[in-house]
Amino acid sequence: MMAVFVKSDLEIPAPVPKLLSLYLLFAIGFKGGVELIKSGMSQEVGLTLLAAVLMACVVPLYTFFILKLKLDTYDAAAIAATYGSISAVTFITASAFLTALGINFDGYMVAALALMESPAIIVGLILVNLFTEDEKREFSWSEVLQEAFLNSSVFLLVGSLLIGVLTGEHGWQVLEPFTQGLFYGVLTFFLLDMGLVAARRIKDLQKTGVFTDLVCHTDSYTQRRYWVADR
Repeated sequence: MMAVFVKSDLEIPAPVPKLLSLYLLFAIGFKGGVELIKSGMSQEVGLTLLAAVLMACVVPLYTFFILKLKLDTYDAAAIAATYGSISAVTFITASAFLTALGINFDGYMVAALALMESPAIIVGLILVNLFTEDEKREFSWSEVLQEAFLNSSVFLLVGSLLIGVLTGEHGWQVLEPFTQGLFYGVLTFFLLDMGLVAARRIKDLQKTGVFTDLVCHTDSYTQRRYWVADR
């Protein structure tokens, strides 16, 4: 952020942040799969994952009506879907924070991360369908469901999770230098990019006001969620 404030030309080339995010998603998904196979699919795990899915459906519902006080239906639904769907950036940062403090947490929570992506998006689309009367608006549910369940972040998370489950401890030992040894270095550069993006958007407060800016610029995944409004 300081680099932006002092008008330094420091920047990370556009394709690199995408690569960094893909690596982080793979690393946490793979580790989650290994931890899931260690803990087993117990009743506790099943109830936790079910609670995560329910929250992904409930949060967009009440968030939508709060946002509707200031925003139109499309924007309110798009941002409500963002809040219901967990942010991978937040998850990665929280995981790293807990690890640095030496606080153990169950690796199967990565499965919850993957499961919370799609339900929130679908709820957002249903809200748009219920609260707009635009006859020209057409929904392609096959396209919507494909995007919700097979978008790159969900697919990579679930795929790496399954790889972790299938390879188990042996796979972890083989890939540990890549998935664990490089993790914090990659995370550092990723958060550097997040800082640059956040600093460039601070001026938007003057244009949009505090309420709109806070709900529209929560994290980098918000932009991807705006395809909800387009539908």
